[in-house]
Amino acid sequence: MSLNPIVLSIPIFFVLIGIEVFYDRFAKKGVYRLNDALTNISCGITEQVSGVFAKVFTVTLFYLTYEHFRFFSIPTDWYWLVLLFLVVDFAYYWAHRWSHEVNLFWAGHVVHHQSEEYNLSVALRQGAFQKLFTAIIYLPIALVGFDPGWFLIISAYNTLYQFWIHTQYVGKLGWLEYVFNTPSHHRVHHGRDPKYIDRNHAGSLIIWDRMFGTFQVEEEKPNYGITTPLASWNPVYAQLQHLGNIWEDFNRVSGPKNKFMVLFGRPGWLPQSLGGPRKPQAVPANYQKFDTTIPLLVNVYVLVQYALLLGVSSYFLFQLGQFSLIEKVAFGSIIFFSSATLGMLLEGRIAAVRTETLRLLFTTAAMIGLFPQMWSLSFLPLLVVPLVFAFWALKLPLNPAEYDQKFV
Repeated sequence: MSLNPIVLSIPIFFVLIGIEVFYDRFAKKGVYRLNDALTNISCGITEQVSGVFAKVFTVTLFYLTYEHFRFFSIPTDWYWLVLLFLVVDFAYYWAHRWSHEVNLFWAGHVVHHQSEEYNLSVALRQGAFQKLFTAIIYLPIALVGFDPGWFLIISAYNTLYQFWIHTQYVGKLGWLEYVFNTPSHHRVHHGRDPKYIDRNHAGSLIIWDRMFGTFQVEEEKPNYGITTPLASWNPVYAQLQHLGNIWEDFNRVSGPKNKFMVLFGRPGWLPQSLGGPRKPQAVPANYQKFDTTIPLLVNVYVLVQYALLLGVSSYFLFQLGQFSLIEKVAFGSIIFFSSATLGMLLEGRIAAVRTETLRLLFTTAAMIGLFPQMWSLSFLPLLVVPLVFAFWALKLPLNPAEYDQKFV
């Protein structure tokens, strides 16, 4: 298969998200906020685009292990593929569990948990570094001798299964709750309440959590998110923020043992000399979710720009085989730069206006470079937007002390 099934499913994801948004407005439950949903989607975009480069390591590592170190060559008969599904799901459970229990691995997975809402758009919110950190966990599957192509396909479908469980509109499902991962089980997994943290790590089958003591039934409604909220709509910052926290803690502690524990101990670990491990606290009853309000026209502008960004990202992912390495890097740079700037605009920062001006000019130049055949008089009107935005930016204060001030 030339295209990842996850990439092929992108249109279906957005149709289902649209249906849930429509129903949410009808039901008036309020499980969607525009700024949060757009950030979830842009985190998914940055993960998929960075994955183009990460797969050079992760997929190659699996293939090389299979080609040079496998013990057997397992056939691809249907019953072996059923076994492979179970093996992949079992490995996913441990990769997912260790992504919660090992601080460095958590840096790759925390992005998926940062949203303080719970809806289908959260399923798209993924960490760019997660596969890099957990790739080694899947190598025994290659060593045993399962075909890499089928491993990748079944892994993709295991991920696809988990899309539908990110919803608050499906209740408990009777006997299915004993075998399969369901929306109820996964709502628990996204809860930041102490009783729900590090529970229900299943991919498709909840049996692994029941077997290994990490199962928790959904009782009271969870509070969603992470124990220290991200408080940002910037997806690039979201991808890097916990790595920055690890770096700070790594420099705070002394001695090789403590530095090792900062990397491979549980998230929040600190030695007793610095107060000991930071334990999750109950969510205050008066807790207010992070939110920002920006003018309607800016909201409309950002929404249009996100739609264009999604179109460019989809084109890039679907036509990936046609691009050279330099073109891939150019597309990746445009997408990351755009995602970060639009996130800053959602936060209403003055700096974002200037950054957006640079982004529009940079993107225009880059697209002309990538597609010189598009350069014509009909393309010139597109320069009007960055010029108008530039005029707006120059009318705003240029004092660096006001970098984090708001334009609202």
